[in-house]
Amino acid sequence: MTTAPVIAPRRPLPRWARGLLELLLILGLWVLYSLARLLADTSMQPALDRANDLLHIEKLIGIHWETPLNQLFTDHRVLGLAGSYWYATLHYVVTAAVLVWLWRLGADRYGPARRALVIATLLGLLAYLFMPTAPPRFISGYVDVLSLHAADGWWGADASAPRGVGGLTNELAAFPSLHAGWSLWVALALQVYATRKWVRVLGWIYAIGTAVVIVGTGNHWVIDAMVGWLVVLVGWVAAQAIGKVPLRWPRRRRAAVAPDRPPSEPDPLDRLADERPSCEDTSVLD
Repeated sequence: MTTAPVIAPRRPLPRWARGLLELLLILGLWVLYSLARLLADTSMQPALDRANDLLHIEKLIGIHWETPLNQLFTDHRVLGLAGSYWYATLHYVVTAAVLVWLWRLGADRYGPARRALVIATLLGLLAYLFMPTAPPRFISGYVDVLSLHAADGWWGADASAPRGVGGLTNELAAFPSLHAGWSLWVALALQVYATRKWVRVLGWIYAIGTAVVIVGTGNHWVIDAMVGWLVVLVGWVAAQAIGKVPLRWPRRRRAAVAPDRPPSEPDPLDRLADERPSCEDTSVLD
């Protein structure tokens, strides 16, 4: 009897090829961000109106903490400078470091976490595209702390962009705050996958510290940080749900053909047939 053909498993991509694909994915996200900036409405007045609406909501629910925090970062030079470096640097450095760490842990941990980050980032980009919102530093009474310390850092007066390329930054991409969102993603990744307690605690300190910094430096509203956390939570839950669903249809199985058996190992169906009572066996019927 013929045996069923054996399908050889697909060979996984080399590690360097998978790493290159991940870099291309990050580049693709940056391209999407740039397109969102080019396609988004850059009219200042509608963005200011949305910012004032957010400020009104904050006052109604009692979370209007921008003024004292911004004053704190403005009055204390060391705090303002440290906050400026935190805002302009850690957002990228810490997120990238955690991605590399997860990559080294293995695909079963890196994949879901990276998927959550991508989903949250895409949600944020959609909000930037359809709801351009002015940050506090564009409203009278708030100070742009990064602009105060631009001479002491590598950034210019245009948000946290490197000096000379401020035109590539979407300054109305305030709602939600992906600074806050990505920092919460870091905290969640460390909470789930880190084995040392102090590392997990450090992740939560980083997330809370980022929320304070983005508000204190005049770059985001409190509600921006809260919604940034929300999109990451949505991304994390969605990533876990997607991971439980097959990404491709299962292969159609060919008709099973019973393999040949050695004479010493009879077919179970034949054995059952031998044990079945025959109609001619009257002793069973009596």
